[in-house]
Amino acid sequence: MKKLFLLISLFSSLAASAQMVTPERKRYMRPKKDEECALVLNVTKNTDEDSQKDASMTRVAYRPYAELVTALGAMREMNRWADSTYQRRFNSLPPGGELQVTMYRRGAQNADPSALSLSAKTKDGKEVFTQTLTAGTGRFWNQDQYKSERVIPFVKMDAPQPLTLIITDAKLKQDFEYVINVQ
Repeated sequence: MKKLFLLISLFSSLAASAQMVTPERKRYMRPKKDEECALVLNVTKNTDEDSQKDASMTRVAYRPYAELVTALGAMREMNRWADSTYQRRFNSLPPGGELQVTMYRRGAQNADPSALSLSAKTKDGKEVFTQTLTAGTGRFWNQDQYKSERVIPFVKMDAPQPLTLIITDAKLKQDFEYVINVQ
């Protein structure tokens, strides 16, 4: 009888944990400027103390084309590159700039960027960019957290405008929302 009761309670707890839905991320009243990248506004609270406790932070940085060219010019002066090296790197720059997506998760297998899919939309709701990140693992970062970074070429926009970037995490079943001022 005890074994039957134990077995029933075990199955009910497993069923209850499988049906648990992770709570949706809290949102800021007004989008908050990211301290590392002035062109990114964070809509969801994903870098506050609650997210640091469960080790599920996601950050985005946007580097426009002009900033990439300036950095490449500085590297050319510092490293004394030949003109062919500079031209090769200059031609490989993405014309719309680049996004750097950094995810912090607990456990190396959870820091797999293939669980993230990105979608950027204009104010009108027109989708201008979608991508699912490539697979990989995170590297050890802090205590039991792992960090995974991806640099993604971004689309070139005709005029500077704000875009809404939504990062969907399939493992956490959560969305991270950002506003990017594309230049």
